[in-house]
Amino acid sequence: MFSGSIPALVTPFRDGAFDAPAFARLVDWQVGEGSKALVPCGTTGESPTLGFDEHYRVIDCCIEAAAGRVPVIAGCGSNDTATAIRHMRHAQAAGADAALIVAPYYNRPTQDGLLAHFKALADASDLPIVVYNVPGRTVTDISAETMCKLAEIPSVVAVKDASGDLARVTIHRAGAGAGFCQLSGNDDLWLPHAAMGGVGCISVTANVAPRLCADFAAACAAGEWSRALGLHDRLFGLHKAMFSDASPGPAKYALSRVHDWFSPEVRLPIIPASAASRAAVDAALAAAGVL
Repeated sequence: MFSGSIPALVTPFRDGAFDAPAFARLVDWQVGEGSKALVPCGTTGESPTLGFDEHYRVIDCCIEAAAGRVPVIAGCGSNDTATAIRHMRHAQAAGADAALIVAPYYNRPTQDGLLAHFKALADASDLPIVVYNVPGRTVTDISAETMCKLAEIPSVVAVKDASGDLARVTIHRAGAGAGFCQLSGNDDLWLPHAAMGGVGCISVTANVAPRLCADFAAACAAGEWSRALGLHDRLFGLHKAMFSDASPGPAKYALSRVHDWFSPEVRLPIIPASAASRAAVDAALAAAGVL
């Protein structure tokens, strides 16, 4: 259902408020540069700092700006099942193509609790679900066995896997079938993830270098592994620089260097990228040929 380079979009702010015109420009640029889908209101979009009205405005703006040119996978996850259902219902009514649902954080549900959570979401909405497993942020890890059980739910169509465990690509493929869409959640592991059967990446780096990321994804899809390796090496410094400070501070700084209409403003508890992080970003942008 989904493949290629899929940016986990940052949410631009200006003077404390959502900068809708800048976001629309960002979406249009991403589509023009070859991104195959868009994810608003993920972690990179600072979703924990968005109120309900803002959250829905960001989703609406993304759908409007994308104008059907690429799918929109709206961030709808919460550690409260009822809130996630509320987000999904809005996203579906607004015209989103799928919902990105992160494992419930902080609550630390059991594997049976995770199954019950996602089944409740599927029962409440027929919007396709991309399961997001990122135990480094949520503490709770969706096991490979549980992921294969989730794939039996008709509306659970994909996983964004940021577990860092590449063996899961093979385990998921064996247990969930070739039709289950596997997307990397780690830019730096995108190449081996693709070689093992992944079909794309929900990427932070793609915010900043969408054309290079799209070209890399195309090389992987075509089995042009030598070309893919060259592009991976070119992008690797950016992959690292995007996390040289608390995300999305470095990504927003990078975008402000690429586009004069983009503000690097973030919201607390995230603070602007440090001097060391900015230097790392500048060096990576130059090495990748983005600036």
